[in-house]
Amino acid sequence: MSLPAPLIETLGSVAVIMEVARDPWWIIASAAAALHGASPITVADVDVLLSVADISRILPALGIEPYQGLPNPLFRSTILAKWLAPPVPVDLMAGFEHRVGEAWHPVRPATRQAVTVGAATVYVPERNELKRIIESFGRPKDLERARLLAAST
Repeated sequence: MSLPAPLIETLGSVAVIMEVARDPWWIIASAAAALHGASPITVADVDVLLSVADISRILPALGIEPYQGLPNPLFRSTILAKWLAPPVPVDLMAGFEHRVGEAWHPVRPATRQAVTVGAATVYVPERNELKRIIESFGRPKDLERARLLAAST
C-alpha cells in the first residue's frame, strides 16, 4: 500500500485523537478504500465514524465545535465535526446515516480491521463490508471507489 505523505500524517493524527475512544470507530469511504489498497484513488478527506459519547469527549480536546452546515439530502449525522488541522481534512461523524429512497439507514459496520500506517493503528471495515457500504451510497464516485476496491484484491 502506497499512501501520500499528507494522508499518512493525517491518519497518524486520527489515531492519536481516537486513543480516548471507548467505543469502536472506523475510517470509511475513500481513505478506507486506499487503506485496503484501492488505486488510483483520491482522498479529499478522511471520514471517521464514531459514537456520540466519543465525539463528545474528542471535540473539546480538539477545540472544535460541531459543524452546522446546510442539510445534505443523502447523508446526516447526529453530530458532525470538521477537523481542519491535519494536512487532509477529517470529518468526524457520530450517528451517521445515509438515505435510500425515503428511508434513513444507519452506517454502523459489523467488522473492524486494524491497519498499521507508520507507527499508527487505524480501523476500517473489512474489504467486502466496506465495498457494500460504499456501493450503498450510490453516487457515481462511490460506485467507482467500490470498483477500484474490488479490483485491488
